[in-house]
Amino acid sequence: MRIPIGLELYSVRHDFARDPLGTLTAVAEMGYAGVEFAGPPALSGALLRAMLDEVGLVCCGWHTPFSMVQGDALAATIALNTAVGNRRIIVPGIPGDLVDSRAKWRAMADFFAALADTLAPHDLVTGYHNHTVEFTPLDGEPPWDTFFGNTDPRVVMQLDTGNAMHGGADPAAILRQYPGRAGTVHLKPYTPGAADPFNAPIGEDASDWAAIFAACDAAATDWYIVEYESDAYPPLDAVARCLRGLKAMGR
Repeated sequence: MRIPIGLELYSVRHDFARDPLGTLTAVAEMGYAGVEFAGPPALSGALLRAMLDEVGLVCCGWHTPFSMVQGDALAATIALNTAVGNRRIIVPGIPGDLVDSRAKWRAMADFFAALADTLAPHDLVTGYHNHTVEFTPLDGEPPWDTFFGNTDPRVVMQLDTGNAMHGGADPAAILRQYPGRAGTVHLKPYTPGAADPFNAPIGEDASDWAAIFAACDAAATDWYIVEYESDAYPPLDAVARCLRGLKAMGR
């Protein structure tokens, strides 16, 4: 089956802040199947769900600040994601002082495993999204391997292809190394050596998309999620270009 394509709304965050419903409408009309929210909610889960239903989108994830899965904040996070219809609570970064050694990354793996156990009765899962530091060896091992080598598939591996390449890693090789772990994959364009390596939209960049798609197919990926970070194009134009690029490649 064809893997559905969602959009990370961080890509169009200013448009969404000004006009949530209009932005979601535009994203749906482009042909995206879902969206991933990012950051603390500006609107209630119920209102967001109503907007998604109105335009025919689903929520395929939420980039959730680390603080929102801690202590008393977790109950509100569970309620929010349940209301919006999202199962995937993805943490897109961890404060540096909490992961500045291999031992701390190992402890963080234990934290996420316990968090996965807490979320399971609510039919929710948690996961982690990379930037670049995860692929630079720390105390003899890349943090990505310390973390995912000590968690099981209950903790979703959300690989960001562009960030991984920027960190010196091969996205397809990572996907093959951890089969079945990449429930959602961030498709981010990347061109090594360019003045702005994230500038060119998907399909015009230098990523080996054929290898990435093949690895995603083998990894049983549930969602592709487009993220575009450059300001080379107006945000809504940029994400439309990325989707057209993916469609041109048969996705």
